[in-house]
Amino acid sequence: MLDWLMETLFPPKMDAHAVPLESDVWLRPEDADSFGLVGIGGVLSVSRLLSAYRRGIFPMYEEGEPICWWSPDPRAVIDIDGLHVSRRLNRLMRSGKFEVTFDQNFVGVMKGCANRDEGTWITNEMLESYHELHDSEYAHSVEVWRDGELAGGVYGVSIGGFFAGESMFSRERDASKVALVHLFERLRNRGFELFDTQLLNEHTERLGAYEISRSEYLQRLRCALSKECSFRS
Repeated sequence: MLDWLMETLFPPKMDAHAVPLESDVWLRPEDADSFGLVGIGGVLSVSRLLSAYRRGIFPMYEEGEPICWWSPDPRAVIDIDGLHVSRRLNRLMRSGKFEVTFDQNFVGVMKGCANRDEGTWITNEMLESYHELHDSEYAHSVEVWRDGELAGGVYGVSIGGFFAGESMFSRERDASKVALVHLFERLRNRGFELFDTQLLNEHTERLGAYEISRSEYLQRLRCALSKECSFRS
């Protein structure tokens, strides 16, 4: 199936098997179809990942497959002031049941997100590469703790006023939502403009996600990248 995709989505003059390791040889997102596969291959270096996110592209693939790079149309986002917080979640936030930290256990959050019964696209290679992004202060995590144990969290990529929410997990009910509320509060307070959830599903839609066209997303992305925002400081 992968060979069929490459023959269908890439022009004959572009050999998708021969993408140089550190080049940015992708289809322009503006030229891709709605399916959104814009590249296959390469590596997950810090420089390549940052270049991809700045162009509206993200990696997603399964263990044992070549790296696939995507820019789907439509694209799902949540407005910085548009997160849906239920009354029950508000009560939980005020209860003091959980302790919340930022960037204290990035790898633990990623591993929590990867540990899913239905399988995961968070490969070992991704764990290593996004840890490097974290060390470079471009990837961040929110940790939710109960009695000293990691109960949930969320992680993503931050560039300028743009934040890509990559994944979240819960070991206790609503712990991931608590992480998300704290994440959005920080993004709001620090002037971020765009929160990208990549693909819409029922869960993210209940949280306030909605779809926009790829062209509108890329326009919003350019504006957000022009902002000088700091997640940590």
